[in-house]
Amino acid sequence: MFNHRPSALHDSFVRKLGIQHSLIQAPMAGCTTPDLVAAVSGAGALGSLGAGYLEPQSMLDQAAQVRRLTDRPYAIGLFVLPDEFAVDMAAVSKAREQLDALMEREGLAVRTRLPARWAPRFSDQFAALCEARPAAAIFAFGLIDTAQVRELKQRHITVIGTATTVAEARAWAERGADAVSLQGAEAGGHRGTFLHDADDAMIGLFALLPLAVRAINIPVVAAGGIMDGRGMLAAEILGASASQLGTAFLGCPESSAAEAWKQDLSQAVEHRVTTIRSFSGRAARGLRNRYVEAMEPGASNLPAYPALNALTAPLRRVAAEAGRGDLLSEWCGQAAMLVRPMPAAQLVGVLMDEYRAARRSLTV
Repeated sequence: MFNHRPSALHDSFVRKLGIQHSLIQAPMAGCTTPDLVAAVSGAGALGSLGAGYLEPQSMLDQAAQVRRLTDRPYAIGLFVLPDEFAVDMAAVSKAREQLDALMEREGLAVRTRLPARWAPRFSDQFAALCEARPAAAIFAFGLIDTAQVRELKQRHITVIGTATTVAEARAWAERGADAVSLQGAEAGGHRGTFLHDADDAMIGLFALLPLAVRAINIPVVAAGGIMDGRGMLAAEILGASASQLGTAFLGCPESSAAEAWKQDLSQAVEHRVTTIRSFSGRAARGLRNRYVEAMEPGASNLPAYPALNALTAPLRRVAAEAGRGDLLSEWCGQAAMLVRPMPAAQLVGVLMDEYRAARRSLTV
């Protein structure tokens, strides 16, 4: 008989966030809505607003919408980026030619354009984050500085950094983060790697968890491939204080993922989930579809993030409107086929029922 009990670190982390369940809905930029965030938080977990692509005022507007819908704790997720970017304009020009030619072949009446800005200014987003005062802030792509960590803590905002290796987890712990979200190789969406080449940081979650738990003395959150309560318990047994699920929530009606994308998730096979750079210029995990097969072979010649991400944005928008999932960035984790389309609050309930049943089975 194995009698598992959550650790004191686990319990203190959940209490610090003010949530009922050790479950975090991943802050999926471009897919989360205030309705999704509020539904998850209202059900006792931690809903997260993916704000990486949002301008500051949009962040504040959406945060206000969440607050109108629930008074429960929620998080905001941001990408840590420089305010200004050095962009290879020659690569941009070539990429525009390739993308425009692809869209013409596919019959989509949209072409690339140069944006006013490649991405929102992180310093402005950070100021909006401080003004919104969510319960937690989740960061990916890099470290915030010590002054920023201090400012968030002064506002009683829990700081959660994303790491894909033990070295990155240590870097966040040394920076003063309250917790580290460990992103295993199974995770969907953009890789949070910042100290290594993305290919060198593709470590399976259940190998990474015990390594990180041994290396740092702050709570760790398990992210990557977890789709049910059994996976949540397995992560907890390996030392996780909470589980962060993203793909599991993509099929919810409150998610703003395109309908074609949602339909493709239920038919996804595990060997078709791959690492993709040709949508955004940064390594991300998703379905190998028609766009990926056309563009990925030349990905090394495409401009880096965020330039390529800005160039493909109008194409992705029109493809979604046309129901062309095969031309979308269909981000998903390794076990995407296990997605269950149901309202977010109901999904939280199902996940926690599964978690409790799995715990009971260990004591029988």
